[in-house]
Amino acid sequence: MLAALLFATFILAYFPVWQNLISAWSRSDEYSHGFFIIPLAVFIAWRKKDKLSSLPVKPSSWGLVIAISGILVYLVSYFAEIVTLASLSLVMVLAGGIIYLYGFGIFRELLFPTFLLLFMIPVPAQIYAKLTIPLQLFVSKTSTWLAAALGLPIYREGNVIHLADRTFEVVQACSGLRSMISLLTLGAVFAYFTLRSNFLRTILFFSAIPGAIFVNIIRVLLMVLVYHFFTYDLTTGTIHTVFGLVIFLLALAFLIGVRALLSLWDSS
Repeated sequence: MLAALLFATFILAYFPVWQNLISAWSRSDEYSHGFFIIPLAVFIAWRKKDKLSSLPVKPSSWGLVIAISGILVYLVSYFAEIVTLASLSLVMVLAGGIIYLYGFGIFRELLFPTFLLLFMIPVPAQIYAKLTIPLQLFVSKTSTWLAAALGLPIYREGNVIHLADRTFEVVQACSGLRSMISLLTLGAVFAYFTLRSNFLRTILFFSAIPGAIFVNIIRVLLMVLVYHFFTYDLTTGTIHTVFGLVIFLLALAFLIGVRALLSLWDSS
């Protein structure tokens, strides 16, 4: 009864936060996966129901400390108008509530689905912008270097790549950050379901970062090569959408390849 009451209070208290999250998922391609995070977290927790029912319930007052800390973060986010902090406090209060009612043993089993909830929270715009610019420049520089190594007449100004009769701009979408957010989410889930070792799971998870950058370098390079040799523009229309999907599938193939290598060392 107490758990149900606290859960209902939690949902009502964080209703504005849920509204902001759903709005962010609806209007942003890189966070549209947020709609799937909660059902997936619930599914993972449900799969553990037998294990959870066998564990002793040992409530801990430390959970109350974590929950109260989360509420304080929520108050700070409200007065400072920091949306991300409000979303983080939601996860903190949920984690604290589990520990307070059921103890650390049960929370340990629910650690991954709780951690997964962090992927439904959009990265703050200021941080996103600071990360995007250096990634844009790195992708532009590397793509230009590879194209020049292949003999193309090409030069670069910042994130703008020049051919003899065509100019390409490496925009935010081509920086790799958008792909990185989605790949990190997929990498976390893929690692959890396909590997046993937490160390190897961590490696697979973080491999999404170089994977996202690598495939976006390939993306820009292919755009330049296709235009140079075939005068065909891959940056507009339906072909651009299809090309983006192919690149994302390449990123998935990268994750699968890394997982295949790691599985050789995975403990039984």
